[in-house]
Amino acid sequence: MSTSTLTFQTTPTAIAVSFVVVLIAAAFCWTAWRRSGFRRVTGLLETLRLLLVIAVAVLLNQPEWIEEFLPTERPTVVVLWDDSGSMATRDVLNDERPSDPPVTRRDWVQPLLEPGVWQAAAERVDVVFEPFSSSEGKPDGTDINAALQAVPEKHLNLRAVVLLSDGDWNEGEAPANAATKLRMKGVPVFGVGVGSETALPDIQIVSLDAPTFGVAGKAARIPFTIRSSLPRDYPVTVTLEASDGQRAEKQILIPAMGQLSDAVSWLPETTGDFELTLKVPPSDAERIPDNNQLTVPIAIRKEALQVLLIESFPRWEYRYFRNALERDPGVEVSCLLFHPNLPGVGGGRGYLKEFPAGLDELGRYDVIMLGDVGTGEGQLTAEQCRLLKGLVQNQASGLILMPGLRGNQFSLLSTELAELYPVVLDEGQPRGWGSRIPQQFELTEAGRRSLLTRLTEPEADNAKLWEALPGFQWFAPVLRARAGSEVLVIHHTESNRYGRIPLLVTRSFGTGKILFMGTDGAWRWREGVEDLYHYRFWGQVARWMAYQRNMAEGESMRLFYSPDRPTAGDVVTLNANVMATTGEPLQNGTVVVQVLSPSGGTETVQLSPRGEDWGLFTGTFHPDESGDYELTMICRENGSTLNTTLSVQGTSREQIGQPARFDVLAEVAQISRGRSVTTAEFSQLIRDVADLPEPDPVVRRLRLWCHPATAGALIFLLGCFWTGRKLAGTV
Repeated sequence: MSTSTLTFQTTPTAIAVSFVVVLIAAAFCWTAWRRSGFRRVTGLLETLRLLLVIAVAVLLNQPEWIEEFLPTERPTVVVLWDDSGSMATRDVLNDERPSDPPVTRRDWVQPLLEPGVWQAAAERVDVVFEPFSSSEGKPDGTDINAALQAVPEKHLNLRAVVLLSDGDWNEGEAPANAATKLRMKGVPVFGVGVGSETALPDIQIVSLDAPTFGVAGKAARIPFTIRSSLPRDYPVTVTLEASDGQRAEKQILIPAMGQLSDAVSWLPETTGDFELTLKVPPSDAERIPDNNQLTVPIAIRKEALQVLLIESFPRWEYRYFRNALERDPGVEVSCLLFHPNLPGVGGGRGYLKEFPAGLDELGRYDVIMLGDVGTGEGQLTAEQCRLLKGLVQNQASGLILMPGLRGNQFSLLSTELAELYPVVLDEGQPRGWGSRIPQQFELTEAGRRSLLTRLTEPEADNAKLWEALPGFQWFAPVLRARAGSEVLVIHHTESNRYGRIPLLVTRSFGTGKILFMGTDGAWRWREGVEDLYHYRFWGQVARWMAYQRNMAEGESMRLFYSPDRPTAGDVVTLNANVMATTGEPLQNGTVVVQVLSPSGGTETVQLSPRGEDWGLFTGTFHPDESGDYELTMICRENGSTLNTTLSVQGTSREQIGQPARFDVLAEVAQISRGRSVTTAEFSQLIRDVADLPEPDPVVRRLRLWCHPATAGALIFLLGCFWTGRKLAGTV
């Protein structure tokens, strides 16, 4: 419904001036007509002149055409309630019974969404309930600005907005932007703060990051993170309990008002699917004891790593390296010895007579160690080097490079294996450097953090242990590490123009991993402690290199991914080795991976063929939330399906247990001319919403005195006047 009126914005002075001007103009027009002998043409022209003057006099009083539009439908009040992950925080207390256990913010909001609660307001307005979280509708994010901006677009006759939220926003623009636009529309926002502005005394297990699978008989390191809002440090013994009854304990000190990240070691004894539950005994001061435990799944398998050792002379490091792996029940060792004084290339238990022939034989090895060997008569050929490169690049095998004082590995730099080296070698010193005095190791910053170099706990003691290990008396002629490599261990004293000499360097190549060991003196670590450190180190190396190949494996397909422990926001590369029904690597085909996210979203990743003859298919996807992703790989050509779980690490944007941010709601309410209330004032808020005054009608003003059409009409009439005078001969 609308009404229209013509109004003038005038003053007494403007009226007087207009009246005088019109009278003077009328006198002049009468005089001109009389002098012309009352000619008809002159009379018409003078009349037109008088009308122009009258029009200008009217415009001096600023005429406006005003239309008022009154809404014909009932006004709407939109109740926006926060459905993001932070609303699972349990910190809302009962004001009438403060001793009752707190409830979650979401549980407190749900009863307020019943229509009966809003009965007092529903008699005058339509109440609409709308949830919001992130701009994409996922609970792992809060975009208050986008939610407020969308309301007036969906509801034309909007009276007010009631915002039920903890105020924690982590996505989009500041909510103040939307509040400003609502103020311009005359729509107030009433903020209802849900939760507590101060964290309740609580101990919470934030994460329990168990690996996808473990190996029976091998200790698994299970990292965890615990957050505390207690006012004092809390010494406690955490317990890791498996579903079969196995238990592991560790004493920790949880800092006051802080966060602790640690790990507990668990030794699985049998294979199968298990659930691990981490428990923290509750403190007497805690208000929320039911978040002191967390459960995650893990699969325990029987390990059967295949390792191939290729060496020329059986030096001490080769012998102890082989013994260390042969005594490991989860490793099967094969050896190929290029000894110039032997009639053949090897013999005895575990020895191969020749280099594995074909992709099928070579492709079964998870880790290959190249010792002091090179190319030439009685050693590796260029074609065998090409196959080794393809095995690492396309089938996620690991390659250990351990040169020796004979310098045979320098000849590998003229083959395709040169691309795999993580270091640059000094060709002017092929036999390396020796010393009569034992030299010492030193961990880099990356080495201190790496699990590969972890020989004891804690981290500080591990760094001291590396410096105290029995020294080495020969090291390879390394100039520097290549770009993209990670240096874990350096020489304690020796350096060159590039810095300290790298001794233990790793890198990724294709789908596999490379480890360069710049000394062959690790066997000396057995001095006084036997197998304690030497066997542990090489066992960790072998499993680190073979981990990807064993992530998920079926009869005709293998699925692995990079990085090994992805975090939310990373680009995850999915790699698959697929065999055809004939048993040969599949070169072309349709291989897809269906990804189910922790929040229930689905995505299909098409894997593209790579690696020529190796049956490698690759694709990428971006996990944007932490948790367990269910992966299902399907190949149309061989009809196989493979299921596995990808665990994505990282802290969710929606933090549970963080204090509510009522200041955000107060700012939005103040800008939009609304009001911010607490949960205790909610009943009064409903009455205030019901008593909101009727909105002012929408007014549209058409300013005739300054409208372009008015100016155009005046110019047109003036043109007609002067043209008429010329035609009449008066000009």
